[in-house]
Amino acid sequence: MKNNKLYQTLMDLQCELVAERNLVNPGQINWLQYDILSVLQDHARKPTVLSRQLGIKQAKLSKNFTKLRKLGYIKQTPDIQDHRELITEITAKGLTFMDDIAEKHGELYNKAQKIWSKKEQEQFILLANKLIAVLRKDRIGNE
Repeated sequence: MKNNKLYQTLMDLQCELVAERNLVNPGQINWLQYDILSVLQDHARKPTVLSRQLGIKQAKLSKNFTKLRKLGYIKQTPDIQDHRELITEITAKGLTFMDDIAEKHGELYNKAQKIWSKKEQEQFILLANKLIAVLRKDRIGNE
């Protein structure tokens, strides 16, 4: 399979995107912690919902919350309806961190815009979203 062009291209793209991600986040947080912050940008969530959405066990999520709290990127408060549950939300510092990363994503976007024609951009969007939908559905199901 490694000689398959599609396989190799997907692996190369993944490696390049990881390298780009590392440029904007040199060792401060791991990928899962980035994903947690990314999801929390929309709105606060309970750990049960977040773990299902990210496709990980709550114990793993809890370990990553520890570092994000120490960095001041998230805060957790008891749920008003069920004090045993915590509501996790991104802080202003966490939003600033994510904004800095978004700026780097903007640079990646500008590069893609320069090298692809409008038609190529539309094809990429269509094909990438098709793959993203399948991956997401397989991971978190129909919520």
